[in-house]
Amino acid sequence: MILKIKRLENNRILPEYKTEGAAGMDLCAAINEPVLLKPLERKLIPTGLKIELEHGYEAQIRPRSGLSIKHGITLINCVGTIDEDYRGEVCVPVVNISNEEYTIQPDERIAQMIIAKVEQAKIEVVTELSSTQRGAGGFGSTGK
Repeated sequence: MILKIKRLENNRILPEYKTEGAAGMDLCAAINEPVLLKPLERKLIPTGLKIELEHGYEAQIRPRSGLSIKHGITLINCVGTIDEDYRGEVCVPVVNISNEEYTIQPDERIAQMIIAKVEQAKIEVVTELSSTQRGAGGFGSTGK
C-alpha cells in the first residue's frame, strides 16, 4: 500500500511509525504558535498534510494514548475517518476532557493515523434476521 502525501507550507514533520511493529504513524501539529486548550475546550489542529489513499483504504485518526491518560487530550469523535476520495488538509479535532489547561506545542505529536482496508456493504432489506443466542440483548446483557 502506497500512501501519497502532499506537504503544505506549515508542515515540518512527516507522519512516522515510531517502532517496527507500530500500527499507527504519529501526526504532528503544524502550528507556528502554541495553542492553549482550556478544560472542555475543543479545537481543530492542522497537520500540514494532504493525503491520497489507494482505492479500498481509509485513514483512521485516533488519539495518542499518552496524551489521553496523562493530560486528558483526546479526539472529539474518538476515531476520525478519512475517506479515499478526500483531498483536503488532514486536521485533528482535539478536546481537553481534563480539569487542567493544556498547551499544544508546534510540531507536537497529537494523534496517530492508521491505514485500514475497507469494503462497502451491499444493502439487502429483509423482513427477518437470523436468530442468535444473544438475540436483542444490548448493553451489559453478556455480564460484567
